[in-house]
Amino acid sequence: MIYLVLPAYNEEKSLERLLLRIKSAMELRSFKYTVILVNDGSRDRTLEIAQRLCGSLSLHIVNHESNKGLGAALKSGLMKASALSRDNDVIITMDADNTHSPDLIPSMISMLGMGYDCVIASRYVFGGEEIGLSFHRKLLSRGASVLLKTFFPINYVKDYTCGYRAYSAAIIREAVECYGNMFIQEEGFTCMVEVLLKLRKLAANFCEVPLILRYDYKAGPSKMRVIRTIGRYFFLIVQNLTTPKTAPFRHISSGRIITPPEDSLRQTVGTNLTAKL
Repeated sequence: MIYLVLPAYNEEKSLERLLLRIKSAMELRSFKYTVILVNDGSRDRTLEIAQRLCGSLSLHIVNHESNKGLGAALKSGLMKASALSRDNDVIITMDADNTHSPDLIPSMISMLGMGYDCVIASRYVFGGEEIGLSFHRKLLSRGASVLLKTFFPINYVKDYTCGYRAYSAAIIREAVECYGNMFIQEEGFTCMVEVLLKLRKLAANFCEVPLILRYDYKAGPSKMRVIRTIGRYFFLIVQNLTTPKTAPFRHISSGRIITPPEDSLRQTVGTNLTAKL
């Protein structure tokens, strides 16, 4: 089973198109799936649209009465997915603004099947690209990833901030068991980095597949508060430099050493280029 977690805040212009794209991609490959949509206190028609589509695809809605931020929405979605899933299931997180192509999901699942715990859709590997993103947003994302890579190197990871990821349900369930309610504490966009660093402490195995980020498909303005986000990145760096390198309570390492096969990465590049066209 595939659980797709979509945190959504005021996404009425993009949500229906994305959900129908997910439905088409999943049914084309006969994947069993459930979309977990977290409506984070939207003030537009996001909740209404989601409720209307419940009859046409497998959709579970988690509703926040007030806006709590991306971190809280992601946490609610991952907690729900963890509770519903079994260890051999897949949990995918995506942005709800239609900038992430569902056509990349089969390649990500394929990499999980090779033994990885987390597969990141990356703009910074061969075949990756950003279309329609402003210069200062490109600079922020790339600069943050370079800075985080310097302090917290993770094998085969270049994109530390992208929210499009596929996880083995086992690693998310382990993280929830290990960290409990402290799994995600960041309120804003830095929650994606927090998740990555906490899985790093669990000795998770990571890899990346190329992502063509289609920011030109985004219908509304960005919700990121740039100055605050920069400050939180520095806070996370200091916080993680002064805390234990392993997760609290328990630390399980599979002992696996996995090298991303070049043939599989070439296939994901081809999938991305097809999606772009």
